[in-house]
Amino acid sequence: MKTPIDVRKIRFGVVGCGRISANHFSALKQYQSDVELIAVCDTDPQALAKSVTDEGVSGYSSLDDMLRTENLDVVVLCTPSGLHAKQAIAAARAGVHVVTEKPMATRWRDGIAMVQACDDSGVRLFVVKQNRLNSTLQLLKRAVSDKRFGRIHLVSVNVFWTRPQSYYDQARWRGTWEFDGGAFMNQASHYVDLLDWLIGPVEQVQAMMSTHRDIEVEDTGVLNVKWRNGALGSVCVTMLTYPNNLEGSVTILGERGTARIGGVAVNKIEQWQFDRPASYDHEVESSSYATSSVYGFGHTRYYKNVIDVLRGVDTPATDGREGLKSLELLIAAYLSARDGRSVSLPLEY
Repeated sequence: MKTPIDVRKIRFGVVGCGRISANHFSALKQYQSDVELIAVCDTDPQALAKSVTDEGVSGYSSLDDMLRTENLDVVVLCTPSGLHAKQAIAAARAGVHVVTEKPMATRWRDGIAMVQACDDSGVRLFVVKQNRLNSTLQLLKRAVSDKRFGRIHLVSVNVFWTRPQSYYDQARWRGTWEFDGGAFMNQASHYVDLLDWLIGPVEQVQAMMSTHRDIEVEDTGVLNVKWRNGALGSVCVTMLTYPNNLEGSVTILGERGTARIGGVAVNKIEQWQFDRPASYDHEVESSSYATSSVYGFGHTRYYKNVIDVLRGVDTPATDGREGLKSLELLIAAYLSARDGRSVSLPLEY
């Protein structure tokens, strides 16, 4: 692995100046004593020009040109998901660390290739899972880790949002298998990530999906899950909710506890009942927060971990191998829906 960067600012370049890039630009600004945004890259001239002006940095229409010209430490991929693998591998071969938005890839083999390329080049691969850092989910994770639920019986995850046809019509890559993925892989990716992170390794999945918008991929689906610990669960996802985003929730029912994190994007603790109290129960009310964005506020906290890892004082919260866990679940779900069968994990032995 490359030597830690401990005597100067860490130099970042952002690839993709679309809607999610704003969260990254904002997060980087919170750590100006540690990081420096050097350049941005986008194939859309208007989006590129706006980011160059707003951020006051150099702009490139080609990632290869940016890698050749700038002395970067980290490349941040905010591009369509189907491009992540090629771009991550290019950055790794240039000796540059990679931060990639979710999902890390749209194909299982691409995710594997990304991890392998970064390993071979001795660079870090970070996969953004900022929802894990939301105050509500941090509290839920603590309760699970402390085994307050006892044996977990049933888990329910709902993502009831809306994406009108106009959303998909904004760019040709939206709603395609190659570059975007559907409601599970794109919009609900962070919720699928909760399945392994909160409950543990999954044994088997069974999915059904449907498409109502004028797109290639699914906009609605249901996923049944069986965990190795015996728990059962479901994930219900739709981008057809009328008229606005309604709910992003996770409910855990156990032998000694019940908890539900709801709101529009797991931002509100709605149920918190256990057979015995804990010292942190008083944090339940204060951990809930208002949000106008389904992205939450975890990007800033996520970058703290990235910086600390590159400084050599922490370990990655979600590296490439951790990112593969949710990608594996997503691919298993799509295989199940396509073939009309249950799919067992792991996909490879």
